[in-house]
Amino acid sequence: MRSPLCAITIATTMLLGIAQAVCQIETPAPSPKGKIEQRVGVMDVSVVYSRPGIKGRKIFGDLVPYGQVWRTGANDPTAITFSDAVKLEGHDVPAGTYSLYTIPGEKEWTIIINKKTKGEAQRDEKEDVTTFTVKPSQTPSTVETFTINVTDIMINTANLELAWENTLVKFRMEFDVDGKVMPAIKKFVESPNSGTASQYYQAAFYYFNTGKDMNAALEWVNKSLALNDKPYWVWRVKSQIQAALKDYKGAIATAQTGKARAKEAGNDQYVKFNDDAIAEWSKMK
Repeated sequence: MRSPLCAITIATTMLLGIAQAVCQIETPAPSPKGKIEQRVGVMDVSVVYSRPGIKGRKIFGDLVPYGQVWRTGANDPTAITFSDAVKLEGHDVPAGTYSLYTIPGEKEWTIIINKKTKGEAQRDEKEDVTTFTVKPSQTPSTVETFTINVTDIMINTANLELAWENTLVKFRMEFDVDGKVMPAIKKFVESPNSGTASQYYQAAFYYFNTGKDMNAALEWVNKSLALNDKPYWVWRVKSQIQAALKDYKGAIATAQTGKARAKEAGNDQYVKFNDDAIAEWSKMK
């Protein structure tokens, strides 16, 4: 039989546990954690960082001194991950996760990519992968909360932007998309019997979008349509490929079909795309 003292102890412990659970309070972080994820071409970039606010303070040259290493945010250093090898302002960086440090300056910022991602928040210079400098510019309006963003996204390039107070700093990221896509297309072309409408379209679209062999692109887009002639966007790309080959008469006929398919699907934007293209190519026949 359990003693009264034992029962009281258990009851007290349970009550303390309940009290602790009830008394747990979550409050807003002064510099909340932020994360961005962005696909560039067929590669991925992600950034995890803490986002301090101005809160009435002077930031650069005061709270964040010029000429000193900054963890580029609050709390832990900013972490940046590249799914594939990348060039940052022309400097090679292998795929992986890195710390992003900076040295702010009035006329020049140093960007530091560092391999140390755990432990103390201090930069270990021996772990630097690359460093380079960029020029800061002024933001059109005050940025209250420190913000990192990926902008100007193209097929194989984008910019990473840092903005806070009235300062904007950005650097260029460049990925070898060809080096990843072209082997996949080659493998697909070498076993065409396994091809699907989507695969033929993707190969054709990539060739068109990157200015490669338009005759090969036309062959593949025709095979895509032979397997499935419903997608209006595939007709749109075929018409663009024909126009690139200066077959404007054929491009207009294809655009008419694409316009009809877009109308059936209720996509007014693609109807306009085709109308605008037909008007332009009619002047070139």
